Amino acid sequence: MSRIFAAVAGMLLSVSQALANEPKGGAPDYSGISGIYYTLIGLILAYGVYDTFFKKS
Repeated sequence: MSRIFAAVAGMLLSVSQALANEPKGGAPDYSGISGIYYTLIGLILAYGVYDTFFKKS
């Protein structure tokens, strides 16, 4: 029974820590995923330029 109590207490503590870091109001920050999208688009465009002008066929 003490293992169950310890598991429930651990889950409650981790949930309270996660909620303590929750941002209050305002728009969410999408800067991380935006950087990934811009990098992916840049790679696709760079491959297109390579395929069009520099690739020997």
